[in-house]
Amino acid sequence: MSLLVDAPIEVVTAPAVPETVRRSGSRTDLYLAGGLTALVLFVLAWNITGFPTATDDEGTYLAQAWAVGHGHGLAHYTYWYDHPPLAWIQLAGLAWLPAALAPDLLAVAGGRLAMLPVVAVSLLLVYLIGRRLNFSRWAAALALLTFGLSPLAVTMNRQIYLDSFAVAWMLGALALALSPRKHLWHYAAAGAATAVSVLSKETMLITVPAVLVAMWQNAARTATRPWAFGGYVSGIVLVGAFYPLYALLRGELFPGPGHVSLIGAWQFQLMSRSGSGTVLDEGSGSRSLIAAWLYYDTVILAAGLVATALALAVRRLRAPAVAATILALVALRPGGYLPAMYVVQILPFFAIVIAGVVEEGTIRLRPGRSWWRWSILALAAAAALTLVLPRWYVGDRRALTTNDNAQYVAAANYLRTQVPDRPGTTVVLDDVLWLDAVNAGYRRENVIWFYKLDLDTEVAARLPAGWRDVDYIVSTPALRQDPGSLPMVTKLLTNSTAIASFGPQDGRIEIRRIDKEKP
Repeated sequence: MSLLVDAPIEVVTAPAVPETVRRSGSRTDLYLAGGLTALVLFVLAWNITGFPTATDDEGTYLAQAWAVGHGHGLAHYTYWYDHPPLAWIQLAGLAWLPAALAPDLLAVAGGRLAMLPVVAVSLLLVYLIGRRLNFSRWAAALALLTFGLSPLAVTMNRQIYLDSFAVAWMLGALALALSPRKHLWHYAAAGAATAVSVLSKETMLITVPAVLVAMWQNAARTATRPWAFGGYVSGIVLVGAFYPLYALLRGELFPGPGHVSLIGAWQFQLMSRSGSGTVLDEGSGSRSLIAAWLYYDTVILAAGLVATALALAVRRLRAPAVAATILALVALRPGGYLPAMYVVQILPFFAIVIAGVVEEGTIRLRPGRSWWRWSILALAAAAALTLVLPRWYVGDRRALTTNDNAQYVAAANYLRTQVPDRPGTTVVLDDVLWLDAVNAGYRRENVIWFYKLDLDTEVAARLPAGWRDVDYIVSTPALRQDPGSLPMVTKLLTNSTAIASFGPQDGRIEIRRIDKEKP
């Protein structure tokens, strides 16, 4: 026993890195990542109000953020736990500044400007994760630019989606799990960031295995792993417990008569919600949606899938590859529901594995040893640039020059200037224009999201005479997308007359006055 205690132990340490060298490298990374992020943000901000077309989902999330910021609860209608509310609470903290600086902008356009800081954080974290995966600077920069300048990423990152908040927090969790210092609080903070990510968009829960893989690899010693995982779980529980506790205290945790519930919403999302079909079915929603993603950019999706398969075999790339694999399999699963914004969650992980596989290829090729290896590398780079740059130029040019929201701006101006007695007027519209109407002076109770007419008993109670209690309906593509599925909306469209019309036929917006005298 004494031998074990008294025997000298030889400790071998790596040569210390001089502090000046460490600081110089950190400054170089900071300048490089910051400069590239500024470049991407410039591209994102240019024409952000004009492209892409504003969506009803964007308007809904922005209206929910407005409700939080103005003390009207967690949503502008009855909050029914369809999504955790933390993302639009964060949006409420960001959106007030663009709204105050540019009040004449379309409300959704101002909300998009509030998304730029969120995307900036994700871009910087993609670079940081690359460096913590031992990427060279050029490879980490490639990951950042791939995520930032892909036409699909430019299109989706401009929009007001909960997924953007969730992705930023999950990337933060992954970066903390890969921390070279391996402090216990880093792992606890990674758990807290994971919980915030899931409370921003619940589907990010499926990427947790990637963080666990990163922790397992980073906490190399067997003795430290239990503490690391314990700290991570503690962070998740301490932060994530607030949401079910909120529902419990309100008596809305379990389903029951006369109230919404958290578990009831989960049951709807997991079991009752109609699926989008499978990608193999002609005409299915999933196939149409993936075709739309491919229309914007085939490069990052195709290269991302190939790189993910290769990255699973490389230890240092395994964590982001696991996240990309799970997200891709969920998108391709048969029968599930696939939302339009789901691809936002995949793009940063695809960008990381693409850059990682490219760097791994150059390392294995070892071009410094002979001229023909350099020739192969140069030909591969030239072929990749020839394939990528023309496609991305066309896609990004479209984003920088196209104005798809002129009709929404015109409709908002009409509602603000041409309708008399706005406080006493009841108008039905989609959520893109909901906040514009409220800001124009219409009473909040009299501005009705069309979706709620047939599905919210509280809204129906405000209209005892049915469709005759409505003065105007704003007919938009979102409102017309499911003809016949909403009977009250159909009655309003049938018993109304168009008094103003804006935009081309496929994106037409009509202001329609209700014919109340009609039998």
